[in-house]
Amino acid sequence: MEYRLRTPISEQEIRRLRVGDLVFMDGLVVTLRDAGHRRAIEYLRSGRRLPIDLAGLVLYHMGPVVRMSEGGWEIVAAGPTTSARLEAYEPELIEKAGVRLIVGKGGMGAKTAEACKRFGAAYAIYPGGAGALAAEAIEEVEMVEWLDLGIPEAMWVLRVRNFGPLMIMIDSTGRNFYEERRRIVEENMGRTAGFV
Repeated sequence: MEYRLRTPISEQEIRRLRVGDLVFMDGLVVTLRDAGHRRAIEYLRSGRRLPIDLAGLVLYHMGPVVRMSEGGWEIVAAGPTTSARLEAYEPELIEKAGVRLIVGKGGMGAKTAEACKRFGAAYAIYPGGAGALAAEAIEEVEMVEWLDLGIPEAMWVLRVRNFGPLMIMIDSTGRNFYEERRRIVEENMGRTAGFV
């Protein structure tokens, strides 16, 4: 199925998505990488407010390539970064911040899948190597925070239109496409282990 969603995304909208569905997004997308995730968790654990309320928003694992123009920041490329290394942080962000859709590449693990199931979230991938195409979906940079972490690690709040295609890899039932494929490969390897 193909869906067009707008932020803020409701739990009901996320809960109807299934692994393999395609999504195109309008609205606000917030970027965070490793250092940004660490800082966001520190804020949440200490009771501090994040620079933007993430409830119902899209969290994109991405460090943009940017340039400053007369009109402000311009995103030149916005390709995804590997999501697996953010597994330690994502469940807590889903629970405490109300993130509805996480976007990246390469998949996430069992803890994120469980958080998606419990709190009504999903994980989607954006095609790798298409950073310039992703940048075309960005209408404007609404704000940037935490520039002290460096441009790729800062929190970028982007207004997007027709951002996608995003393919759902973990849905709110806890189904995890990558984990399913890994098990199939391991089973097949076990069956062929005796053959040379």
